[in-house]
Amino acid sequence: MYSILLIEDNDYIIKGIKYLLEANNFKVTVAKNLQEASKLIENKYDLIILDLMLPDGDGLKFYQENLKNKATLVLTAKDDEDIISNSLDSGIEDYIIKPFRSKELLARINKILKRNKDNEIITVDNVTVDTEAGRVFVNNEEINLTSLEYRILLLLFQNLNRIVTREILIDRIWDISGKFVEDNTLTVYIKRIREKLGNDDIIKTIKGIGYRVDK
Repeated sequence: MYSILLIEDNDYIIKGIKYLLEANNFKVTVAKNLQEASKLIENKYDLIILDLMLPDGDGLKFYQENLKNKATLVLTAKDDEDIISNSLDSGIEDYIIKPFRSKELLARINKILKRNKDNEIITVDNVTVDTEAGRVFVNNEEINLTSLEYRILLLLFQNLNRIVTREILIDRIWDISGKFVEDNTLTVYIKRIREKLGNDDIIKTIKGIGYRVDK
């Protein structure tokens, strides 16, 4: 049974989503504000459904500060192109605008869950990343990466065939390390990862933009 955290303050919407998801064999936990959500997010959930307009704060800011490594779907009345773009660029899996259709919501939830399940083991050439165990293998032999090196490689592997900009990578490193990271530092990390993989071709440099791993 998949577990979902619903962060939403509208009782009518909560009732409808709970009925829909529980009827489809999901376990649903509800937080009606960010204060409640902050006490629950340390628990393991397969997906978080997040409203952006909550009584005690901005949902997008809460995501950026607390949920970046957690699968999140935004469900909100905010129909603004810049907000949608910023949300997706921040790493949010999907963005649905209220009012929504139940079957569409369910289909998008199932798509995210399937994609994340399929991504537990990611293999490109002779490199395998086990995202569940947090381990990396080259030719079936485990290699040792630092926490930051692993997070960078994981982000690239989770975005196969897509460019991950230097800005996004630096933002993620900063989130993890808790200190400012310079652009040159990212270059050093990428160099170290390539050396440990023993393959300079897996992580491709997109000049002036970022990096990409192709499969």
